[in-house]
Amino acid sequence: MWPVAAVFGALTALRRTLYRVGWLRATTLPAPVVVVGNLVAGGAGKTPTVIAVVQLLRARGFVPGVVSRGHGRREAGCLLVQPATPVEQCGDEPLLLHLRTGAPVCVGRDRVAAGRMLLAHHPTVDIIVSDDGLQHLALARSAQVLVFDARGAANGWLLPAGPLRERLPLRVPPRTVVLYNAPRASTPLPGTLARGQLSGVVPLAAWWRGEPASKEALGKLAESSGAPVVAAAGLAYPQRFFTMLGDAGLRITPLPLPDHYAYPAGAALPWPADTRDVVVTEKDAVKLAPAAMGATRVWVATLDFRPDAAFDAALLALLPAPVTVPATAPGEADGNAPA
Repeated sequence: MWPVAAVFGALTALRRTLYRVGWLRATTLPAPVVVVGNLVAGGAGKTPTVIAVVQLLRARGFVPGVVSRGHGRREAGCLLVQPATPVEQCGDEPLLLHLRTGAPVCVGRDRVAAGRMLLAHHPTVDIIVSDDGLQHLALARSAQVLVFDARGAANGWLLPAGPLRERLPLRVPPRTVVLYNAPRASTPLPGTLARGQLSGVVPLAAWWRGEPASKEALGKLAESSGAPVVAAAGLAYPQRFFTMLGDAGLRITPLPLPDHYAYPAGAALPWPADTRDVVVTEKDAVKLAPAAMGATRVWVATLDFRPDAAFDAALLALLPAPVTVPATAPGEADGNAPA
């Protein structure tokens, strides 16, 4: 596949050059933008990084909102995500981001249009986090976070010969913070580290009510289950999830599913009907209705993902100071609270 990868690389480089020389122009929104993305296709830890960035910004006095493409959504145009928005209309990750952070989320292929809609409906938002927008050069950004996992740049080849969306740069790009979702740096680029571990599990219905997971529930599940628990994960690289469950003392039967797996409505679930216990990721949970699980107890495993203090300092140094706003602004739309 290297000839195709070479053509892909040439087109990617040409596009960046056109933006750099000004033949194509990026649009600057009224609020600063932080882009979170990765060079490898899928599975590097982008979603938990977006959640961590939103939490960091809020803790420092910002009022963050999120824009995302909404992978897999069927509708064109832009859409504001609400807790009851069907996954088919907004995508699984944007719905998860809204539920986990409470921040307003707007999805759309055109991230500039999505940002404008977000600001129009949520005028107190004073900073935007763009989910997976590293290659969306039409949107100008104040800072960007480049996320790698333990694979680093893998075989170093561009798509489709390898996993890279663009070539690994020789040095950290301007206004960029590199974050490694791994025990140590996996590329030559200097960066900071993040630590991810299981927070525990929570029943699916309780997760939808916004109740937190606990390690106590995880321990009781490990003690009470005579047979291995089915672990289902619709992720690009589910082995990391399976390993975490095993390290937590849970005996599992792995059930890897395609990334962004669409659980069919009204059809058989991917595990046997007589399965007693199933553990899923939050990305899967947003597509599962508690009432449709039958006699199977479905548990949601949540992740405690924390970048180190050096990441916080490096990112905040690239941003302006937050704008002080009233606690309640006239015209602020509803639907910002976590489900």
